[in-house]
Amino acid sequence: MTTRDGARRLLLVGHGRMGRLIEQLSPEYGFELAGAIGHSHAEAPWPEADVAVDFSVADAVPRTLQRLAERGMPVVIGTTGWQMQESAVRETAARHGIGVVAAANFSLGVNLFQALAERAGELLKQRPEFGAWIHELHHAAKRDAPSGTALALRAAMERGGYAARIDIASTRAGSIPGTHTIGFDAASETITLTHAARDRSGFARGALEAARWVQGRQGWFTMRDVLDL
Repeated sequence: MTTRDGARRLLLVGHGRMGRLIEQLSPEYGFELAGAIGHSHAEAPWPEADVAVDFSVADAVPRTLQRLAERGMPVVIGTTGWQMQESAVRETAARHGIGVVAAANFSLGVNLFQALAERAGELLKQRPEFGAWIHELHHAAKRDAPSGTALALRAAMERGGYAARIDIASTRAGSIPGTHTIGFDAASETITLTHAARDRSGFARGALEAARWVQGRQGWFTMRDVLDL
């Protein structure tokens, strides 16, 4: 489904700060907004679109995915905090044969950072004198802690082979877009790697890139697939 000028139609589920930013940037990626579903419109009829981007709330993700999957609509999920229900969400997507890109963080830098975290876990796995930790900072309104990105960084370190405990600490204050640090500490030295977001546009652009990429695909994907990492 395309518009007369060839643009693809984008449905936004969740119209908070991220949703509004995605709406603002979407024409740069060849999209025209089909509709934006806020909390008050959740039960109303939803417009047809080529792809949906979900930045709503964690509890709504299974219902949203079911509703969109029944239409055969591919989905980009940027909402975090719903991973306890991931198996059921994946089953719904597979049953309806749609493409889904799900990521805790859509920025290019963060996804490259996760690849670095995996490599760091591989390098430090044989060094028991180094204990590992993660510290993440976000704005005061962020609901989930630790962040989905912090959990993804821990998983990346573990994929690299780091098997010791990885402590995660969270800070919620002010308007911080997002800062993540991974560290390895020994008796006489510390290694740290940090990614800091200056604003939210990197997240929105990554989600729009994923929305372009997922069209015509079936299966469950992450930004590693989108970026071919």
